[in-house]
Amino acid sequence: MILDEQALFSDNQSITESCASENVLYLGEREIAFGTPVEVFIQITEDFDNLTSLGIKVQTSQDEDFDSYTDLTEQTISLDNLTKGAQSAIKFLPKGNLGYMRLYYTVTGTAPSAGAVLAGVSDGIQESFHNI
Repeated sequence: MILDEQALFSDNQSITESCASENVLYLGEREIAFGTPVEVFIQITEDFDNLTSLGIKVQTSQDEDFDSYTDLTEQTISLDNLTKGAQSAIKFLPKGNLGYMRLYYTVTGTAPSAGAVLAGVSDGIQESFHNI
């Protein structure tokens, strides 16, 4: 798997309430959903506690302030899968890019006092044949 610091939405970002990713990516004003799939890699870097699940939305906007945005896709990860080292992926970014993209983390249940995420656009999610 290849990660680029400039393509990270979150770099060990602490999530203790619902919030946007610390970084917004500018992907240009073109559709990125065609051709080779653009994947988002997600890894838990610190165990979460308290919450029931963590929702992760991919959002896009025409401006980097996200005054107006569109949700492109969402994934929900349950607490039992929010342990350090656990990995997940959004296999492809869907059609609808407006130029800027971010992730939005939605905490369901009691707000966690611990938990952190590494997430970004990746070239080639690391999987073995055991995961297929």
